[in-house]
Amino acid sequence: MSRVRGLVDPDFAPVTEVLRSVVHGWHDRRDRRGFAAGGAAVAVYLRGELVVDAWTGARNLAGDPWERDTVAMSFSTTKGVVSTVLHRLVDRGLVDYDAPVARYWPEFAQAGKEGVTVRHLLTHSAGMHGARALVVEPGDILDWDLMTSRLAAAAPAWEVGSRPGYQALTYGWLVGEVIRRAGGYSSVSEAVRREIAEPIGADGMFVGVPPADRHRLASLIGQPPEETTTGRVLDRLRGRAFLEPFVEAFDAPGFGALMLTEGVHAGEIPSANGAFTARSLARMYAGLVSPEAFPGPPLVSAATLAQATEVQTTARDAVVGVSLQWRLGYHLAATNRGVLPRGFGHFGYGGSGGWGDPASGLALGFVVNRVAGTPFADGRFLRIGSAAARCARRRERPVGGTGAAR
Repeated sequence: MSRVRGLVDPDFAPVTEVLRSVVHGWHDRRDRRGFAAGGAAVAVYLRGELVVDAWTGARNLAGDPWERDTVAMSFSTTKGVVSTVLHRLVDRGLVDYDAPVARYWPEFAQAGKEGVTVRHLLTHSAGMHGARALVVEPGDILDWDLMTSRLAAAAPAWEVGSRPGYQALTYGWLVGEVIRRAGGYSSVSEAVRREIAEPIGADGMFVGVPPADRHRLASLIGQPPEETTTGRVLDRLRGRAFLEPFVEAFDAPGFGALMLTEGVHAGEIPSANGAFTARSLARMYAGLVSPEAFPGPPLVSAATLAQATEVQTTARDAVVGVSLQWRLGYHLAATNRGVLPRGFGHFGYGGSGGWGDPASGLALGFVVNRVAGTPFADGRFLRIGSAAARCARRRERPVGGTGAAR
């Protein structure tokens, strides 16, 4: 199962070597650690050319191999995709960043939220991070109308706009309901398909995988939620007032168990249950940073993208405790060698992520099904990104042909 399959430009062979390492380096430790290595896929575009499209490992505990069309649930990586949908609506004049959310969602103007703008939602500064109080039963999280009605009735946790606080789960319903109402869509899944997947020709981009496509879905491989790093952290933090925002944002009853089952795809959670191929993520970000390389109009206009990727705040996030340099729905693009100054994207729980870098024309997507139990993106995604950036810098000749991955 150690073979890496797919295509790679020879100049980017180190990316597939890192892919092999981050997946198969766990095999020797699986018995001691108590969980399987699983599989993963990576895709890289450079100035619009696909230079890596590779995958390896197993897509389930039965050991079935990862395939070219395998999709993996990617948690908060979904937020970058959903944000891109909203930017397309801004391009068409259907949404204004500085308009009150209530212009599109009238019921939202309750409990002191009349002044909350779309920009506040996108920069996580609306004080609406709390998910724990909204979820009474585990199944609530799959009920769109229930969750959006509870958010509409909820009050901000602090003064709107005063500080960012990562809307770990609530972001998807908040921004998703604006997309549905302003765009006239019946669901966020429909919006993602029509606004992104179809225009870029991506076969593997879902929010909640429909039953007909679930045969493509990689099974999440992980520890019981209470045994993960996140589970242990939440246990320690409960009851500590100064860390309560973290618990409120992440501690939705039953979600930890639900995420390891196929049942999580029975509804839409646009901040968490997106499932993608690495290729679809990389292609989306490539369309944003290298629009001239693709036929047709740009995915998002240059003027809108400039607004969407401008850093809005460098303040320490009140939920996660560090600065994520929030743009409008995107955060910083990091590697294990540092931050790409102009890069933007979104990573997800368990290691997935995607970003684009206008400075280099580089775009990256990475999906994985072994959930290591980290609250945020782990070293796998950072190492993959570092290898891709290093290969792009070292490349001195025009992009050449591709060859079989070794």
